[in-house]
Amino acid sequence: MGKRTEFLYMSEPDVIEAGVLDVKMCVNSAEEVFKLLVQGDYLMGGNNHNNHGMYIVFPKETPFPNMPVAGPDRRFVAMPAYLGGRFDICGQKWYGSNAENKIVGLPRSVLMLTLNNKSTGEPLAYMSANLISAARTGAVPAVGARYLTRKDSKVLTLVGCGPIGKACFDSIITELPNVEKVICNNRSEAKAVSLATYIKKNYALNAVVENSLESAAREADVISVAASRTAPLHFRHEWIKQGCTILASGPLQCDESLWMDTDIVYDHIGLHHAYVEDAIESGDKEAYYSGVIGGPIYRLIDAGKKPAIDDSVSIGQVIIGKNQGRISDKQIICFVSCGMSVFDLGLGYDLYMTALEKGIGKKLLLWESPKQSEEA
Repeated sequence: MGKRTEFLYMSEPDVIEAGVLDVKMCVNSAEEVFKLLVQGDYLMGGNNHNNHGMYIVFPKETPFPNMPVAGPDRRFVAMPAYLGGRFDICGQKWYGSNAENKIVGLPRSVLMLTLNNKSTGEPLAYMSANLISAARTGAVPAVGARYLTRKDSKVLTLVGCGPIGKACFDSIITELPNVEKVICNNRSEAKAVSLATYIKKNYALNAVVENSLESAAREADVISVAASRTAPLHFRHEWIKQGCTILASGPLQCDESLWMDTDIVYDHIGLHHAYVEDAIESGDKEAYYSGVIGGPIYRLIDAGKKPAIDDSVSIGQVIIGKNQGRISDKQIICFVSCGMSVFDLGLGYDLYMTALEKGIGKKLLLWESPKQSEEA
């Protein structure tokens, strides 16, 4: 007789009830994961155990009538991981993305998260992950804000005002108690207006819309970049104040002189090694660099103009005191955060445990007894 296996299904309302909107909890979870990353108590995909994920991207043309063709941000991604520490869990974030989803009333990406028993492989939970992904995406730069920003920062500029930009704001603002003004900049002004209205209503802060990237950047003590890959940005050196912290959760370009005047803090050194390895293996390193947040920095490293990745600083090293982050009020810092499935696992695990405790979600049967075990 084989073993009965159930797993917990958690819908988006279940995830909300379990606490995914508790911003401070999400930020603290992300900080805990950063400590495990720098200690090495994790695994991700690929031979280097640091790969962001396995992608399915579609061709521009196909002879097969049912095969999708390439489109803006159209892809599927599988992101497996193991996370140690108190989490001690395996799992996978899976998502499909298509910019045209908005035509049918869907978000750009539709995501699910699976948690598995690390020994048997049995599913423990299968949960809606759009809000989990948004929460951890916002929480990661908030950890950067916690450790890297000037504590007297008064002006926060948000570049990118969609759902991810909003999630970043909700988390980052918890770490900036002295902010008095929030500047919203977005390619679509309507989204900037919407986010500014939300901020004024829910945070009683002075929130304004600024369509000029230059004007939005010049005032900022902290800049959160959460624009999509289809909205390329270029910051000029003279726009950035001394002491500014750039929290890069989306791609950006800068004058070379600005990059040279900026201290880089990475989310995780191993991830950026994996990106460079993938770029080399792709056969078109320059094109690959253009598709990732750290690409402009990798080019400067290749040219010998910026420190090698191994000689750089990660936020985990700053958290545990192995390296320093901000050492002066004049220092310009860019925190590069690209997203990793271990953060989804960490947050998902805590939501799962809360759900078990409070009876949230629905238990589903996988099998009473697996047929294979009976046949064996």
